[in-house]
Amino acid sequence: MSLSPEMKARLEKDVKDNDVVLYMKGTQDFPVCGFSSRASQVLKASGVRFADFNILEDDNLRLGLKEFSEWPTFPQCYIK
Repeated sequence: MSLSPEMKARLEKDVKDNDVVLYMKGTQDFPVCGFSSRASQVLKASGVRFADFNILEDDNLRLGLKEFSEWPTFPQCYIK
């Protein structure tokens, strides 16, 4: 899959508009995998406010993010 210009713009905007972004399986309140849960817990315990995006709700987001980041697994955390 090729990263569409629209998805690239969306991901760049997500990262630009938030100091910390966590792309994860589930949400920070209801993670649905152990790795996403742990990443969310670490950020919360550190007092970090972060935007979360559930990659399971949008296949285009999940696939586009893999290409955007050049990394195949989740969660993915972006800081400033």
